[in-house]
Amino acid sequence: MFRVEELGIPSLLAPVSFALAEQEIMMVSGVSGSGKSLLLRALADLEPHSGQAWLNAKKQSDFPAPVWRRQVMWFPAETAWWEDAVLAHYPQAAIENDQAWLLSGLTALGLDRSILKQTVAALSSGEKQRLALLRGLAFRPKVLLLDEVTANLDPNTTLALEALVQGYLAEAGGCAVWVSHDPEQVERLASRQLVLAKSPAVGGEQGG
Repeated sequence: MFRVEELGIPSLLAPVSFALAEQEIMMVSGVSGSGKSLLLRALADLEPHSGQAWLNAKKQSDFPAPVWRRQVMWFPAETAWWEDAVLAHYPQAAIENDQAWLLSGLTALGLDRSILKQTVAALSSGEKQRLALLRGLAFRPKVLLLDEVTANLDPNTTLALEALVQGYLAEAGGCAVWVSHDPEQVERLASRQLVLAKSPAVGGEQGG
């Protein structure tokens, strides 16, 4: 469903190619500076790059950029918030028409529904990570580009978030590219692995 051919960032990231089917998760690892976050940004068309990507046989270049980024969505390690209130960051449809999904997601991630009425300033880093994930999933993307989205979570909450993502991929027929520095997480989740090197060379894609 998601195919990438020779995608690269000149002088920073050697071209990579891979294909993911529904429910597959490709775990991306590598030393600091090897281009993991740049790869995710390029996949979301947020970074100038060479190569091409396809979503369900339709080329990235055939999508208007905002449409592509809503379908192939980047979840950065540092979450972004632009309003004071948490609830103001969620699409109205998720609040009005799909509230049960949102509330069940909060429960699954160990968050009380009252958190939606809080201010962003009152949130911890881990709460922001979980809420930002739910905020993005409310748009129903097909490809999740997850950049260390459990970095600020304790082990039990990490497992809960992993389960939520896997459940979402099964329900939505999606796939994920997930950056992680945790070998145990990679082992748990990887359908495939991509190891990036710090030099222009990139490690090979592997099934797993």
